[in-house]
Amino acid sequence: MRLHDFPVEIRHAICVINQVLSTTSPDPLIRRIRQHAEKRLQFVPGSGAGERLPKLKEYARLEREMLQRYHRKGDSGLRVAKARSMMVDVLLQQLFKYATETYKLEHGKLPCEVALVALGGYGREELCPFSDIDLMFLYPKRVNKDQIKPLQEALTNDILYPLWDLNLKVGHSSRTIKETLEEAKVEDQSKNALLEARLICGSERVFSKFTREYNKFLEHEDPTPYVRLRLEDQAERRKKYGGTVFLQEPDIKNGVGGLRDYQNILWMARVRLGEGSLDALERRHYLNAQERKHLENAYNFLLRVRNELHFESVRPTDLLNLEKQPSIAWALGYRRENIFRRVEWFMRDYYSHANRIYTLSRLLEQRLAITGMPGKEKLTMRDVIHSRQMSRQKHFDGFILRDGVISAEHNGIFTEDPDRLIRVFRYSQQHRAQLEIELQSLISNSTQLITPRITHAESPNRTFRSILQERGQVHPTLSLMHELGVLGRFIPEFGELTCLVQHEFYHRYTADIHVLNTIHELDKVFEGEGELVAPYREAIRQAETPGLLYLILLLHDLGKSDGVENHCDRGVTLAKPILKRMGVSEKFRPLVLFIIKNHLEMARFWQRFDVDDPRTIESFAELVENEEALRHLFVCTYCDARGTAESLWNEYKDSLHRPLYRASLDLLHDEEAVARKTREHIEMIHKKLIADSLPDIPEDQIEAHFNLLPERYFLHNSAADIELHLRMINNLLGQITEAESVGSLVPMVDWRDDIDQGMSIVNVVTWDRAGLFYKLAGALTVAGVNILSTKAISRGDHITIDTFYVVDPSGGVVTNPHAREVFEKELNDALLTNKDLMTGIQEKARQASRAKMYETDSRLRAPIPATVDIYHELSLHRTIVEVQTNDHIGLLYQLSKAIFDHGFDITFARISTERTAALDTFYIERISPENKSDTSSLVALRETLNRIISCEDFQAVI
Repeated sequence: MRLHDFPVEIRHAICVINQVLSTTSPDPLIRRIRQHAEKRLQFVPGSGAGERLPKLKEYARLEREMLQRYHRKGDSGLRVAKARSMMVDVLLQQLFKYATETYKLEHGKLPCEVALVALGGYGREELCPFSDIDLMFLYPKRVNKDQIKPLQEALTNDILYPLWDLNLKVGHSSRTIKETLEEAKVEDQSKNALLEARLICGSERVFSKFTREYNKFLEHEDPTPYVRLRLEDQAERRKKYGGTVFLQEPDIKNGVGGLRDYQNILWMARVRLGEGSLDALERRHYLNAQERKHLENAYNFLLRVRNELHFESVRPTDLLNLEKQPSIAWALGYRRENIFRRVEWFMRDYYSHANRIYTLSRLLEQRLAITGMPGKEKLTMRDVIHSRQMSRQKHFDGFILRDGVISAEHNGIFTEDPDRLIRVFRYSQQHRAQLEIELQSLISNSTQLITPRITHAESPNRTFRSILQERGQVHPTLSLMHELGVLGRFIPEFGELTCLVQHEFYHRYTADIHVLNTIHELDKVFEGEGELVAPYREAIRQAETPGLLYLILLLHDLGKSDGVENHCDRGVTLAKPILKRMGVSEKFRPLVLFIIKNHLEMARFWQRFDVDDPRTIESFAELVENEEALRHLFVCTYCDARGTAESLWNEYKDSLHRPLYRASLDLLHDEEAVARKTREHIEMIHKKLIADSLPDIPEDQIEAHFNLLPERYFLHNSAADIELHLRMINNLLGQITEAESVGSLVPMVDWRDDIDQGMSIVNVVTWDRAGLFYKLAGALTVAGVNILSTKAISRGDHITIDTFYVVDPSGGVVTNPHAREVFEKELNDALLTNKDLMTGIQEKARQASRAKMYETDSRLRAPIPATVDIYHELSLHRTIVEVQTNDHIGLLYQLSKAIFDHGFDITFARISTERTAALDTFYIERISPENKSDTSSLVALRETLNRIISCEDFQAVI
């Protein structure tokens, strides 16, 4: 039993006894700490700081090294945390002794008694290497403030200053007993800290007086408001830290299922029951022996992980980020050479323990929230359950529905009929009722009853299919099934995703939670939540089987259980027997399997290809084949992306995704009608521009514009865009009379901000020439903006229209007032005098490198493989270059210049940057028509691009 498991009123007595007995403690680690302190921390009263500080630093260094050795050889997290607390105890005891004896030497008798008290985690004797040390100098109720001021100054100088010199993070206060109690009455955080107060040294009498009065205060205060505040604080903190245990980068202390969940339970128990320990919770039947064991083991595991994280860090942190996970896993004994498997092995254990803390803390929260005040009613859980028998209730299938809560008639209901383990969730969903916390515990402890007979039986599978048909209400039910361990038992293939870390740069959640998040997004589509969902709600409601998409999303990532690569094909293999045993109609199975196999394809098309090109639409429509599949794939892609991380879906991606859907739907519906509508649309714009918008532009220029550009230009540009381009071309042509040559013409630039889409749009009209794209990209880079995407089209007379969608480096519209000016200057210099832009790009890179030295960015940065792929896409009749790598300033310039240098021109580019990763696609064609069949230049281009993405050509300049 640990110290804080004892009632507070006897803790100080135990502390005193421990101080006496610790030199002969049976724990050799604690005994060694005491012996080291007695040897190294003996100070002569009145000696100077210069004499004491070296000894203190040497003691702190040696003790930290000793603790690290004990930790690394496998000591428990609790033992190491307790040993560090003892280390600080003996340090403070020696400093306190020196401070008081020096005071007496200089001033005589102490003006009053004083106790040095540990609070919070230090009071619990749970100090990790970078934990805060919370101290309180406690004085009697009545003291003369002026008389004790010299003593307070002496304690500060001789205790706190040395601690700060040791780079310890110390929180401190100096209060009388009266002030302490008043603070506890009005400040919740102080009340929590005082619940774990522990005497370090000084006056036992003062501390005993405080303990009696604090206990009396707690006994007479109504605990209900405190418990309510604790529950609200828990909910807010969990929401702030991601809302789930299964984040890929969890916060060990404050995250869901973290140390704070456990600690809050003990605070609530202390106030509600008068005892704040697991021993008390078990003795009073709030926990059974198995639950207590699970909770202790989980808490000990998290403390051990936190100790290792602190030992490996140079500053306080509780974020278990991706960079640290491999080394922490190795240090804690997960010794697999494959770094990904090592992290998966470690993080599965982490999630298992954190989820255990989260589940049991929620169980205890609800149990404590309904219990009466100690010393008055003294209700047990059995009393509470009995008191509810008088309420109105409805009995069915072994369950009781009362006041929106479902409970069990007896503890053997699932043994009688294991199918109820599935039906109970359908009842909860149908009645919009919660499952009583005792019923949840019973379900969690009965999952072993879900045998292969249950997973293959018709009745539970029919029940499960009905759960998936409750549009807009599926996620809460599946989430609870998963939390209680039912979902993974009923669908073992899904269980393989539980706690599975996804080694992909854009994923924030484990594989199982990602899947549930996609289902949550589909709920929101059906419920109409969010500004973007209207097109998706309309699309899925027009499908023949809208609810089928819930099943598709549940199964779509099953293949990831054996790795991300080829997971779509493996998912089809795993899904086939599931569909059979679930009794899904053979009519719908091909659709389910098609979406699972191709659930990444729609995003791949608009990320990689030119969606303005009719051949792209034709190729995609040929893949999808029918409207029903298209509708499901359209909504599936949206939910899948949003389920990865909401911030990764934006208006820009929506503006690519929706047009691909609409154009493909039209083509699948009636190809001839599409062609007719296209002709009518172009003719309407033509007439409107001539009649209304451009009276100052010669009609022959308008006619030429319509004759020199392909249909797709007019389909994918608004009338306002076409009018803008015509005006820019008119201005360009107007320069001809003044220009000495075509090559000296200054390009026309239009730069405007689109606040709605959160980006700036840069249009450039100029004479087409080889290498134009890389010079445009280089000039924008020197201007200090990030390129999101670009599109370009050339007229038959070699006038080119290039559009770049750009953002600030921090996102959003470009705010730098000089960006346009710099861009135009650099572009003109590059085009008219052939200026090399690399010098300016290198300077931008150096500036960014210096700025990163001061960043504390903890965003997910999983490594991605750097790849170059060059291939002929037969369906599009295109040669395509795809590049995936970590992004850096000037990357697009380098890539596009290399393409030009190898004799190719870029006819289309799709630029995508996600969390420091670049995924860029280029359509290329040869500048010179000769040697079209020669592949040696493509091989050479691939080699050059590979050198660029490995940064061999760039690192030296930064």
